[in-house]
This record gives sequence, C-alpha cells and structure tokens, in this order.
Amino acid sequence: MTTAKIYNFMGLRKIAAGLSILLLLVSVASLAINGLKFGLDFTGGSLIEVGYQQEPNLNDIRGKLETAGYEDAVVQTFGSPVDILIRMGAAHDPKLGDQVLQTLQSGESQELTLRRNEYVGAQVGEELREQGGLGMLLALFMVMVYVAFRFQLKFSIGAVSALAHDVLIVLGFFSILKLDFDLTVLAALLAVIGYSLNDTIVVSDRIRENFRKLRKGTAIEIMNTSLSQTLGRTLVTSLTTLLVLVALAVFGGEMIHGFAVALLVGVCVGTYSSIYVAANVLVMLGICKEDLMPPEKAEDGEEVDEMP
Repeated sequence: MTTAKIYNFMGLRKIAAGLSILLLLVSVASLAINGLKFGLDFTGGSLIEVGYQQEPNLNDIRGKLETAGYEDAVVQTFGSPVDILIRMGAAHDPKLGDQVLQTLQSGESQELTLRRNEYVGAQVGEELREQGGLGMLLALFMVMVYVAFRFQLKFSIGAVSALAHDVLIVLGFFSILKLDFDLTVLAALLAVIGYSLNDTIVVSDRIRENFRKLRKGTAIEIMNTSLSQTLGRTLVTSLTTLLVLVALAVFGGEMIHGFAVALLVGVCVGTYSSIYVAANVLVMLGICKEDLMPPEKAEDGEEVDEMP
C-alpha cells in the first residue's frame, strides 16, 4: 500500500502566524476606525419597492432621486430586472412611497407601480444588533464547551481561536470595503462558524487518532501527517462549496449578494484556519501524547477516574 505524501505544513507555522496576526490587526483597526456599514435591518429606514413594465436604467433612477433630494438612496433590482428596490435612511413618512413614485414617474412613458412602502424602526434595529451579537458569542461559547468534552481543553482553545479568527477577518473585510452589513450577512457569519468548526473537528479527530496510534514522531511530525491525510477531503469540500457560492454571488441577485460574499471570504479563511490556526495553537500550547492517551485501566478492569 502506497503511503500518502506528507507535507511540511508546520514548517510554515511562524509565517502563517505572522500573516494571521497582520490580518487581525488590520481588521480590528478598520472596525475601530470605520466600523461596519449597517443596513436598514440594524439602523432603521425606509424600504420602497417599485414595479416597472420594462427594464429601467438604474443610474437614471439614482439621478432622479438625487435631484429630488434623496442622496442616500440605494437602488438595486429585486428578483427581476423590472422590480426595483430602494433603500434610504429617511424618517418615517407614510407618504414617502407615493412621493418617490411620483419622482420616478416624471419623464417615464411607462406606468410605474408602488408595491411596497415599509419602515424599519431604529429601536428594532438596535435590538436585532444586540441579539445578533449575543447569539454569536453564545455560539462560540457552546463550541468551546463541546470541543472540550469531545476532545480536550487544548483542542477547545484552538478551535475557538480559529473561529474568532475567521469571524474577525470577515467583519474586517466588510469594514474595509464598506459593504452593507445586514441580517443576511449575520446569517452568513453564523454559517461560517459552522463550516469552520466542521473542518476543524475533522482535522482535530485525525490529530488525536494519530497521537494515539503513531509510536514515533514529534508533535510537529504528527501534525504534518494528520494535516496531509485530511488535505484531500478539505480541498474537495472547500472547492465544491466555493463553486456554489461564486454562482450565488454572480447570479443570485442583490438580495443574497452580501450573504454569498461573506461566505466566500469565510470559507477561504476557514479552510486556512483549520490548517494553520487551530493546529498552530495546539503546537504553542504544547500538545503531547500524554494529553490524548485514553484512561488507564485498573487490574480489576475498571477505568481509573482520570480525564485525558
């Protein structure tokens, strides 16, 4: 039986650690300076949907709205080229939809239809923002508890470090590019946590198995063996996921564009962190065979009360 090629992943661990620290510093600095560009789900504002009979020019719509004084309006298609969604941070006004419709109707030969005129209050947005943040912190805490029971405390620290690393870099990406951060992006962040955790669990399980099975080799060598054995599975899973996400980002429309972009960044960073962040933390914490050996059994066959 041919032995799989072993790659020296850990030989680049210092370079990877430096890259991760740099990305985290840039992300945190951008979040501190620029913050996030929250969407209407969090900040509050008006949402207006207008139906056209023929496909309109979005730049013409933006020009009309700017001329009428709606300078902060965000115009995008919604579902089809003739359905236009307009977002603006205007104060609540039940007549705002009719005013916008009248502005857009000016100079148009086709008949326009007002299909929706909604308002998301700032108080609701603030509650959603707080609950979303608490939900993410709770998810990270539960992950740490699960991995600690499933594997060992050092694996738990490594897994949570990788997840926090992924989330901060995705947030920094949206902050640097000033992309809209709404509930779909928050949902994508939670999906990134799940994806990255699944990848980290697979790698961690193989590391634990090899620490128990391989009689010779240092911790670095066992890490390299484990990462090399799971590399094929990691690449196939990541590439197939990325193909779907690219299709969603390009052809899925504006409503899920932010969701797809967040997942694209998260999957790339999550694949990297499963190899270099989680495993790197284990090396820095001094993982060894004694940490992962199963409990010894007493002479009468009962297990000694000892946690690995």
